[in-house]
Amino acid sequence: MSQRLAFMVVLLGAMLWGTTGTAQTFMPQTVHPLAVGASRLAVGGFTLLIIMLILRKIDFRNWPWKATILSALAMAIFQYCFFTSIRLTGIAIGTVVAIGSAPMFSGLIEWLILKRRPTKIWLTATSLAIVGCVLLFSNKEGLVVNPVGITLSLCAGLLFAFYTLFNKEVLEKADAISSVAVIFSLSAVMLMPFLFIFETEGLLTVSGISTMVYLGIAATSVAYILFSTGLRLIPSSSAVTLSLAEPLTAAVLSVLVVGERLDLISWSGITLLLGGILVLTLSGRKEKAAFG
Repeated sequence: MSQRLAFMVVLLGAMLWGTTGTAQTFMPQTVHPLAVGASRLAVGGFTLLIIMLILRKIDFRNWPWKATILSALAMAIFQYCFFTSIRLTGIAIGTVVAIGSAPMFSGLIEWLILKRRPTKIWLTATSLAIVGCVLLFSNKEGLVVNPVGITLSLCAGLLFAFYTLFNKEVLEKADAISSVAVIFSLSAVMLMPFLFIFETEGLLTVSGISTMVYLGIAATSVAYILFSTGLRLIPSSSAVTLSLAEPLTAAVLSVLVVGERLDLISWSGITLLLGGILVLTLSGRKEKAAFG
């Protein structure tokens, strides 16, 4: 594979992540967000797990279970916060706030837990993101801006930051695809009991099943495999920059497919959030990839 093709593969993976929010709107609204998240992880995680088991790529005896369980727990709760926030505040804003806040939270975690002092670049990026969020909150007349939804989006960003921290330890002893297979499958198992508690009416309909298959296979398994394949041939910083196609794709699809309307203030907030991510990733300080 050429480097140019690797860039295209990573970009395609990020764009598939960006379709998650729009795809979720085709799910019957009677299905609880937690049921959506559980089903997505089950389809995506179990599919990868079966493939990895067939290829004998997983050694359960020497597996880092503590970090895996913490990663799985963070990802499980992330599903609830992310999908609920999308229903409350809209696809574009919900996705951008969740993905955009994750690098900022990662910086805070490194500062408070790992004792790594933030750089001027990180402070600049964080400031841009905060101003962007303020602009989103200031648009009180916007139909797609909901304070509870924004809060849940921020929680999703925080959870993804913790997922990244825990997942690093897993990746020290296992390859990326096997790690995702085990972590996502375990997250799905954690969420399974809630399928019997929350509303799942419509999940087994044609639209429900087709949406779950798409979310699990395309937006989870295939997207991650594409991203990982391209990442082998290009710098991590370049891959992170390309992953910005996720919120951009979500924003475009929310307008073109779902019919959401964003006013100038909302778009300004989104622009500043993305600007913060660009400042952070292009600086080369962090080499972390976003996940949908």
